Amino acid sequence: MNGVHRLLIGLAAIMGACGVMLAAGAAHLPDATRLAAASSMLLFHASAAIATIAVADRAVIHAKLGVAAAAGFVIAASLFAGDLVLRQYAGHGLFPMAAPTGGTLLILSWLVLVVSAMWPKQG
Repeated sequence: MNGVHRLLIGLAAIMGACGVMLAAGAAHLPDATRLAAASSMLLFHASAAIATIAVADRAVIHAKLGVAAAAGFVIAASLFAGDLVLRQYAGHGLFPMAAPTGGTLLILSWLVLVVSAMWPKQG
């Protein structure tokens, strides 16, 4: 496993921890639906990123495309969740269209994962 794989797994683990913290906030704070959505995005995509790196590392999928998909999951879910969390606590987002940009990148990352599964396997 190379350094990029380890970095992505580490970032996904941080996403998972943040997702749990946001779930706790959503459960205990009034009107925290944004936190619940942010939590879900982080938890789901942290797991997806880790699984994608695992199958890329074992050459089950096209490795470079798989790493690109995993990186997309990490970046996009962080963008999406970060925007929602800032809106909850600060009253403003990261930048205009940050959450939709993150959501669109998540969709694209899933499609890249599809291609990586269908592409001839490479190391």
